[in-house]
Amino acid sequence: MSDNAPNWSQPDVFTGPLIESLKRHPKRIVFSEGEDERVIRVAGEMVRQELGIPILLGKKEKIRAMAADLGVSLKFVNVTDPAEADDLPLFAEMLERIERLRGVNLADAKEVASRPHFYASMMIQYGQADGMVGGNQLLPETIHRALIQLVKPLPDVPHVFTSAIMVSDQLEHFGPEGILFLADCGLNDIPDVSELKAIAIETGRLAHHYKGRRVRIAMLSHSTMNSAATDSASRVRAATEAARQEALRLRLDMEIDGELQADVALDASAAEMKLPQMVDRPAPDVLVFPNLDAAHISMKLLRHVGGATKYGQMVLGLSRPAAQVSRTADERALFGTALAIGAEAIKYHELFPHG
Repeated sequence: MSDNAPNWSQPDVFTGPLIESLKRHPKRIVFSEGEDERVIRVAGEMVRQELGIPILLGKKEKIRAMAADLGVSLKFVNVTDPAEADDLPLFAEMLERIERLRGVNLADAKEVASRPHFYASMMIQYGQADGMVGGNQLLPETIHRALIQLVKPLPDVPHVFTSAIMVSDQLEHFGPEGILFLADCGLNDIPDVSELKAIAIETGRLAHHYKGRRVRIAMLSHSTMNSAATDSASRVRAATEAARQEALRLRLDMEIDGELQADVALDASAAEMKLPQMVDRPAPDVLVFPNLDAAHISMKLLRHVGGATKYGQMVLGLSRPAAQVSRTADERALFGTALAIGAEAIKYHELFPHG
């Protein structure tokens, strides 16, 4: 990498392969909140490394002035004000039709469609961009609502969910290659058996896409293999078996273990004491949590206490690649998330061949 590259764009074990892939197959990534210094820096770096065409939504004059102050060139960066965009009338018409089917009559479809998160969602749905990154200035619920409302869902996923990609070369027992996929960290409060099964399968597919090998999924609980007779543990046990059967039916290259306590799943010494048959199992790539509280708290602790880097959250269960980032995301997180979305777009038809 060039000596001019900022520290936050230096490749790690996860982003390194994505950079090489996107140099060969650059993609169009729309950032719904483009009036942000962090996003402008990331867009400039994406162009400098020839990784894709960033699309920044917001007031053109404001974004250009911010870029000038930062010394960032906007050459090959598409800056679009949704309120003035040529596609706005078409998007407004499509939005009106969608809402009418839901039994809602919009008073001003054009005004709603011009909101950046709505406009970005429609861009990826109708092929004006290959993937979307949003949330750096908005509440997660705002981004999720627009995506769920406007992007076609996958028919075999009962509910949209999110997966956080965590990377660390410092923490012990942090998965193979120092990469872990955590789900569902953003949407489903207490997933039922069907939802947990889908979360395991789709996150496993995501991990397989990035790692290119057989992956292992650990279904986490406060219980290990019937050590606690609670409804929560029973739900995870049932979801584990359902996910195994689904993986076999679809001939997916993944192993699914559960229900497991976190120490048994991640630490071979704990597994040797509590569950000797798990000792020779490879470390998990994916951690599926029994509820939103457990997943989200774990994600935040790994990030803010453990120092792990977080990319995403990837919004899964949709027919187009999208990610919601935290409002506290730094440039490294935004850059890596954009790379992840771009790489997902390259082979999205392989993950979901039927769209």
